[in-house]
Amino acid sequence: MTRDHINCGYVPLVDSAPLIIARELRFAEDEGIRLNLLRQPSWSALRDLLALGHLDVAHMLSPMPVAMSLGLGGLAAPIDALMVLSVNGNIVGVSNALADGMRAQGWDGAFQDPRGTASALLKAADAPLRVGIPFPFSMHRLLFEYWMRADPAYTPGCYEIITTPPPLMAETMAAGELDVFCVGEPWGSMAVAGEVGELILPMCAIWEFAPEKVLGARRDWVTNNPQTCGAVMRAVYRAAKWLDRPDNHALATEILARSEHLDLPGHVIDHAIRGQIVTRLGAAPVQTPHFLRFHAGAANFPWRSQAAWIGTQLGAAAAQSTGSFRSDLFRTYLGPSGVDMPGASAKLEGAMRYPTAVASTKGHMILGPDAFFNGATFDFDTPE
Repeated sequence: MTRDHINCGYVPLVDSAPLIIARELRFAEDEGIRLNLLRQPSWSALRDLLALGHLDVAHMLSPMPVAMSLGLGGLAAPIDALMVLSVNGNIVGVSNALADGMRAQGWDGAFQDPRGTASALLKAADAPLRVGIPFPFSMHRLLFEYWMRADPAYTPGCYEIITTPPPLMAETMAAGELDVFCVGEPWGSMAVAGEVGELILPMCAIWEFAPEKVLGARRDWVTNNPQTCGAVMRAVYRAAKWLDRPDNHALATEILARSEHLDLPGHVIDHAIRGQIVTRLGAAPVQTPHFLRFHAGAANFPWRSQAAWIGTQLGAAAAQSTGSFRSDLFRTYLGPSGVDMPGASAKLEGAMRYPTAVASTKGHMILGPDAFFNGATFDFDTPE
């Protein structure tokens, strides 16, 4: 069988797992392709290589295709999100000094209390908080700002955003340059292991079903390589489904920890995959429901309403943003292989507080929960 070599960029995070597993377990080879995985030091480096055509596909922050297609920041290019690689998986951490200050304000250390934690965080700050995020157009920033704006103590200028690559987050905090960070695992756990910070909130407590990483590609590549595009999507979809099976977690951790992939201790990767988060050194792990999903709940489907929510948070009109999430291609390339498809390509975001059955091509599928912490909903047609 002819093998197409596909250059695939990624940043070393646990949620790059579907790409790594698609290659290591030969799901990609089964589709007649070879994934050439190219680890990148930062999201800006990955963005530029993709826009310039040095990468064919990439592990991307979900707002990146929307922002690049809208011409926001850096190199503009029409970028398609072919499928969602993961849902949730981010975490908020603070310096040890700030954690002590929060306790002095009455914070009890509860890990999944967005309202109480935001209140203590803002009360403990005696200067604008210096907040590390991996990239300006990231779910980390969008959710952090959405969370902060809802607190009564929020004022414009109460924090400043400092862009810091994920692998450098703990080091930057140790140097005293950050008070807060928002980052994907395992880099929050690495900060705890290095005794430089404490984890205060999983970002899934802000939005229970936030699309975190997507498989992105330039639109011209997608148009000119339909068979290869479909093959990559099928291989990665199969890997995502494999990753959500608990029996596979131990092998997934062993593969991801290898030096050619994440090159990190297996136990911090394992905690993220199992949703067992150690919030401070020496503490018992906190079981965190829905901390990171790769497949369950139709996690891989690129909902147009998710793109619309992202676009409105970036200041664009919902209708300008929806075209970046290619639910049409997901149906075209995965439908014939028997993947169940929802009856619609957009939904009322935030409306499901419990798992909910919806119409699908095979009868029904279970979605949700997808609630926002403040009880808000986002209507694709009439966004708030």
